[in-house]
Formats: sequence, structure tokens, C-alpha cells
Amino acid sequence: MDVITSALGHETWRHFAAEALAGTGVNASRPVHANLGTPGLVAEALRKGEGTLSADGALVVRTGAHTGRSAQDKFVVDSPETSGNVWWGKYSQKLPPEKFAILKNRVQAYLQGQELYTQDLYAGADPARRIRVRLVSTGAWHSLFARNMFVRPGPSELDSFQPDYVILHAPYFQADPAIDGVRSATAVALSFTERVVVIAGTAYAGEIKKSIFTVMNWKLPAENVLPMHCSANIGADGDVALFFGLSGTGKTTLSSDPTRRLVGDDEHGWGPDGVFNFEGGCYAKVINLSAEAEPEIWAASHRFGTVLENVVADQGGTLDLADATLTENTRACYPTDFIPNAALSGRGGQPRNVLFLTADAFGVLPPIAKLTPAQAMYHFLSGYTARVAGTEKGLGAEPQATFSTCFGAPFLPRAPETYGRMLEALIEEHGADCWLVNTGWTGGAYGVGARMSIKHTRALLASVLDGSLSRGTFRTDPVFGLSVPVAASGVPSEVLDPRAAWGDAAAYDAVAADLARRFEANFGSFSGLVGEDVKAAAIRTAA
Repeated sequence: MDVITSALGHETWRHFAAEALAGTGVNASRPVHANLGTPGLVAEALRKGEGTLSADGALVVRTGAHTGRSAQDKFVVDSPETSGNVWWGKYSQKLPPEKFAILKNRVQAYLQGQELYTQDLYAGADPARRIRVRLVSTGAWHSLFARNMFVRPGPSELDSFQPDYVILHAPYFQADPAIDGVRSATAVALSFTERVVVIAGTAYAGEIKKSIFTVMNWKLPAENVLPMHCSANIGADGDVALFFGLSGTGKTTLSSDPTRRLVGDDEHGWGPDGVFNFEGGCYAKVINLSAEAEPEIWAASHRFGTVLENVVADQGGTLDLADATLTENTRACYPTDFIPNAALSGRGGQPRNVLFLTADAFGVLPPIAKLTPAQAMYHFLSGYTARVAGTEKGLGAEPQATFSTCFGAPFLPRAPETYGRMLEALIEEHGADCWLVNTGWTGGAYGVGARMSIKHTRALLASVLDGSLSRGTFRTDPVFGLSVPVAASGVPSEVLDPRAAWGDAAAYDAVAADLARRFEANFGSFSGLVGEDVKAAAIRTAA
């Protein structure tokens, strides 16, 4: 149904509007644009002044005050049917059902008076595991974002499409804490019972994709499928590699490898039939994007149909990907098939290698280390990376350690041990090799050392994926207990030894000991959830 309802007769308009909004609780009083394709959505965004075109045809938009997720404004409805299974905390704050009803009703009433854009989409490349999602938004560009990010049904599938989950997206509606029971004018509220997501007060489109990721993290463990915050690719012989990591650690960059087929860049499920992508698109961080180092992502960011969030362009539409005036979190959203060697099925077999990516801004972790199964569980639950000044408001000059359990704590509605035990069982069942990869700093901390060479990281990954690195000689790091290769093809030996790379051994020792203490302190939050083997593998400082 690729129609603009305002162009139809009154009765036909009412019929199509009701069909486009079925199950959403919204009754249209203004035009409804249902399942428009990319050209139509770009035209609508330009007509409404939502964005501009780059010189290459990408749609350049700004998200206003919110240039990232508003994690403090995320709520889950505390309904009797689901309450006992939710991991309540700062990322899943309780919202009473009666308050959710008020917020939802107010947003529905607001949407009723707006020009609307709807998209019917799938989350999940595996037909047996997917959910049907209906987005109702006031934004044409947000509709294009969702169309790029999720799996697009075929025309025949749209004819009988009935949503499993509805997203009511009102980026310019202001929530009222006194009325709606939320924290601020921004709210991202999810009801697993009603299967409704309400997003209000933020134009940052990442809230759309991550709300459905949260849904998949809720749904799939009950179906014996592990949901994962990771990218994935496939080699020529069918070997699958998973890349876990927080934002900025290199999931998208390292999985977009011209020698391997991309399954997806951010969200996947791993179950009895192998790996499958939750999405049909990529959401790449593009600050300082290099055409030489990341040619596939660079090309995808410079073409019609891509949405560029908060990327700076001059009056002629020429992009400046190094300009962080609006935010360091500049993004490109494009369909997976914009990557030339993508696996368009979005599916792969059982993983052979599992890689945990960390951008260690302290500069003390080795560029790569092989993990035992117990160490893999420890680092999965730790979810370590480090943020630096400029990447987020409020950060000082020193790096800030971040521990996000399972590399995705904000999106986990169930307790971390649910996901940890599933990963542990899958690694054991399929014999996957596990690795810790530092894509951060070497030769010193942020501000002193240098960012790890992507050339060296790619060389190390090539050795992992062809099996040669695991057959080499390893030494044990005395601080972190990691098995570090002594030699690797294409990588200087001093790069493999972070202490040697520093030059000042005493300074390295002090910073490494400080980071080890941070790991040790964080372990207390989950030490009671793991077995003795994982406790034995934990990083410990000298007494």
C-alpha cells in the first residue's frame, strides 16, 4: 500500500487511513502516508523542511537537543504479567500501568492531529523468530530511518500485515512528569503486555531501533535464542564471526570487511539454526570516517537513500565527516544491501570465532588476547570500554572506564545472567574460539598514546579468522591474566606488548594496576551470578 491518503476520495481515504493505523489506537484526521518507499519519503522530508540533500544525494538531518539515546528516560511498564521477570534498574525504570495509559492516550491524541507516516516492517531475518512492527511517526525522515533499519516485507506480505508491536513516535510531543509519571519531557516507554512503545520528546532516531532491540532481548531467550549486541560476518568457507562491543569500539567498521560477507552491523540472534540479523540496515558512526580505511561505509554514506544524522555539510552539500560541531555521535543509516558484499539473507551458521571489542583509552590492554571459556564469560559480563573527552557531555580530560554488562546493559530487560548462561552454553556446544580485541590506544593513554592502527587490527583479525593466530605461541599478561600472542603476521612485536609500547614501564604499571582495580570493583556486581571457574578467571589486583 504505497499511497498518500490525502490524494484519495473521502471514503477511500478513511478506509486506507484506518487500515494503515489498525492496531495503533490512532484515528487519522490529517493525511496518512502509508509504506512510502525511499523516493517518496525523501521527497516528503524535503517538502516539510526536515532535512537537506548532500551533494551525493544522502538526506542530511539534525536531531536537535538529543544527539544520542536518553537512557535516563527509558521506562518499562510494571504489569503483573511481566514484572517478576524484568531486570529493574536505571535502564528499566518502573512505570505504573495507569501512568502508561495516560501517556499513551495523550500521544495518540496528539498524533491524531498530525500528518503521519507509517511503516510496516519486520524485526528479524529469520521468519520463525521475527516480529511485525508498525511505526506511526510525524517524521518522514524517521519513517525512512525505520525503513532502512528494519527488514522490509514484500508487497504480498504487506497485504495481510498485522503488527505484533506498535511504535507511537512523537518526537516533538512533550511529556509532562506530573501527568505521565516520567522523569522529564522525554519518554521512551515500553509495555510488553500491550506490545506498544511510546517515544516522545526526542528526535534521535536511534531510540526507534533500540526500543525494538529491547523487545527482541525480552522475547528470544524464552525461545532458546540468545539476543546479542554484536555485528557478524561470514568467510568464504561459511565460517561466522561475531563482534561484540559498545558504541565506538569498531563493530561496524571491522565487520564491514571486503573479504567477507556482512550479516549485520549491530544486533543478532544465536540459536539452534545459527545466527540471524535483527535488522535490514546499518547504523554506522561516521565521525572521522575514512574512505581509505572504511571504503564500504564511506561509499554507503555518500548515496541517495542514506540518512545522515547530525553530519555537517556546507551550502553545496559537501560533507565534512570530521566536523563534530553538533556531536561526536554522527551517524549514517542505510540498508544492508548498500554494502556490496552483504549476505542479503541476513543469516549465517554457527559462529567459529567470538570477539569482544574494547576501546581501551587507558592504553594498557593488549591489541588482542585469546580467552578461555571462563574468561570469555567474565569479559562478556564486564562489557568494558573507555570513553574519552568529546564523545559525551560532562566527560573530563581523563578517560572514563565504562562497564556495560553483556555489552548492552541499556537494552537488557532480563537479568544479565540470563544472557550470560546462554552464551556460555552456546560457546561450549559449538566450540567457538573467543578473543578480546583492543581497538583503543597504544603507547600511552588517550592524549599521550596513539589510536591503535586499524591496519594492525585488521591484520590480527585476519590471523584469527584463518586460524593461524590460535596455533601460535602465547605469553600470559601478568596484570590481566590474558593469553597474548608473541608474534602475529603484519604486526610489529612491540605493538603486541603494550608495556613495551609505552616506553615508560613504571607509568604503564601504574595505569594498568588502576584499570585492574576498576575491573575488580565492577566484578562485585555480578560475582554472585557466576560459577567458580569464572570467579577464578576474574582480574585481581595484588593484595
